[in-house]
Amino acid sequence: MSELDPVRSYLRSRGAALHVVEGGLEGLIERWRRAARGLESGHGDFDDYLNDVDGRQILHEVLARLDAPLRARVRARVRRIDQRVRARLEPVGECLWGARAAREHGWSPAEQWWYFHRRRPPSAE
Repeated sequence: MSELDPVRSYLRSRGAALHVVEGGLEGLIERWRRAARGLESGHGDFDDYLNDVDGRQILHEVLARLDAPLRARVRARVRRIDQRVRARLEPVGECLWGARAAREHGWSPAEQWWYFHRRRPPSAE
């Protein structure tokens, strides 16, 4: 049995789209890496960003379900991507999905920072 099977099982139980389930852990990481590239290149809009951070939330949930050695390895990879993403963001005073969603899901700016930041506007040149 593959170490990714529990990830796919969780994604299925969460009702994730088939392509997300099939991509498993590596697919989630790759989607977050693509989100970082999109931010760095200035591509995408607010809706794209919301989709990307929802994917980051799923990755967060999956990380919590991995065994400790795998979680440590994956977390190191995700942190490098997070650093790239955060370099392109600015904090906002509330959750992007609203205060009610943050309360219902238990999201906090410290733990789920991606929901409390937005793309930094392009600088005037």
